[in-house]
Amino acid sequence: QVQLVESGGGLVQAGGSLRLSCAASGSIFSINAMGWYRQAPGKQRELVAVITSVGSTSYADSVKGRFTISRDNAKNTVYLQMNNLKPEDTAVYYCNAVWAGLDSWGQGTQVTVSS
Repeated sequence: QVQLVESGGGLVQAGGSLRLSCAASGSIFSINAMGWYRQAPGKQRELVAVITSVGSTSYADSVKGRFTISRDNAKNTVYLQMNNLKPEDTAVYYCNAVWAGLDSWGQGTQVTVSS
């Protein structure tokens, strides 16, 4: 089992920054990749960024150049640094881990960007 706990959401003005954190516990040695997804009201959950166990990263086109995913292996934590936030970034952000062919999800953290 892999458990995920997110933190760092909040309310920010357009153009501002936030950093989300996702702490993993449990069978962390089996994690293949971790990522961030988001879901806005009335919309489907979408992938924002992912980082693999070897450090490869990929991003949704809508956040490229503004968001950065990184990890601290010593702390078993993945981060999402979000800069130049836009109102359309408003959503609940979820941390995800892929391990042993399974998925684990965090509880979600709200990010609200005001115009």
